[in-house]
Amino acid sequence: MANIKSAKKRVKVIKVKTLRNKMIKSALKTTIKKFEIAIQNKNVEEAKAAFAACVKSLDMAASKGVLHKNKAARSKSRLAAKLNGLSA
Repeated sequence: MANIKSAKKRVKVIKVKTLRNKMIKSALKTTIKKFEIAIQNKNVEEAKAAFAACVKSLDMAASKGVLHKNKAARSKSRLAAKLNGLSA
């Protein structure tokens, strides 16, 4: 365990940030799962709504630094391809 005051503070700050990042990642995974369930059920309207939620979650995670912006862009592209495959 840290002995120096600044090191103790860093431990506390990291713990808070880790919880925030976990919360954001968990919410992101949930929205993506809902989208993929809608795709499996071939429900176009539900899939479009879930896709919008996924894009919003990915953008938020990228802006907060939880995900790299290129990973967010790649994920959005793949989800859009799945949605277009369902529509076509």
